[in-house]
Amino acid sequence: MSPWLSPNRRDFLKFLAASPLLAAAGLRAEDLIGSPGDALNVFDFEPVARQKLPPAHFGYMATGVDDDATLRANRDGFSRYQIRPRRLIDTSKIDTSINLLGAKWNTPIILAPVGSQKAFHPEGEVAVARAAKSKRHLQMLSTVTTSSVEDVNAARGEPVWFQLYPSTDWNLSRSMVKRAEAAGCPVLVFTVDQISGSNRETLKRFMKQDTRDCRVCHDRSSLQTSNRRRPMFDGMDLTGVGFQPPVTWDYVKRLKDTTKMKLVIKGILTREDAALSIKHGADALVCSNHGGRADETGRSSIECLPEVLAGAAGRVPVLVDGGFRRGTDIFKALALGATAIAVGRPYLWGLGSFGQEGVEAVLDILTRELQLTMRYSGTPAINNITRAHVIERTL
Repeated sequence: MSPWLSPNRRDFLKFLAASPLLAAAGLRAEDLIGSPGDALNVFDFEPVARQKLPPAHFGYMATGVDDDATLRANRDGFSRYQIRPRRLIDTSKIDTSINLLGAKWNTPIILAPVGSQKAFHPEGEVAVARAAKSKRHLQMLSTVTTSSVEDVNAARGEPVWFQLYPSTDWNLSRSMVKRAEAAGCPVLVFTVDQISGSNRETLKRFMKQDTRDCRVCHDRSSLQTSNRRRPMFDGMDLTGVGFQPPVTWDYVKRLKDTTKMKLVIKGILTREDAALSIKHGADALVCSNHGGRADETGRSSIECLPEVLAGAAGRVPVLVDGGFRRGTDIFKALALGATAIAVGRPYLWGLGSFGQEGVEAVLDILTRELQLTMRYSGTPAINNITRAHVIERTL
């Protein structure tokens, strides 16, 4: 049994005390939470995940690109906006539900698509799906999932949204889209901000700390072998195929002509591209900089959100991700005009720490914090949150 799965917390703490990474992080074993219920906020899960996971796996989760400037900006950007609370409004009952593309969800908190989740827990995306089911959250599934869309849908109890990375072989992309559609997925999330390799220096530094022979699991001699643990590629011939190629708006048209699923374009950061996305048939947008993992813009998603909303001009829902860690962060995005927000790293911290229970705890904490912010702001329902509830900080 893995040390972090031991029911005996004392054994677990002894294991952590012997970890060289614990000292490197400047933490003591007794500083770490021993169960999901001990967490005060979502940040409490990060050091636990760091100690439990192999260095390279944690590095993959934690990394940005270059100097991680955009990664940091995603957190710092929230300080640009302040909340304007209203008083003497009955907030004894709080309704966090939203309607999005024809479905109702308990909260505006979405589980963003993240690949290779079995690198963080043996059950990977299936554990996350069960957590999403128990808390009634929308889940997006990555192209590079380590669990099949069919297995995830079964665990979720209803079809998830499927995220697509394009490939240089249109037939491969088409086959994957058709498989997701056949599995019942109602929405295709087309990611457009990862068009080539990225310089993930933080990941490389963590990899240097990892003493395992990673070639046992990661055979990168060919695309075929490197994707053998990714079931969405089962049975596909990847010879000569490349992923994340530069694509144009013509690719959006091909997708629209291929599937009856609704199409969401993810990775939009400007007013111009928001308007063009709608012109080319997008049913919704995700304002996203890929969690600071693609290009190093130095600009946070929350700072890009107002102009993306301006480009959308109320014609389609606009979602946003990047740096969301607090209920106040979520409230600010909703006040600016976002329909929903997506989180990635926080639920991965929960997954890496305690599996399904960790993911559920992260979702509970974020929901409770959002509810509390809504109470103090005088907004009993999501549709009561307006632009008047936030003000831009003047320097």
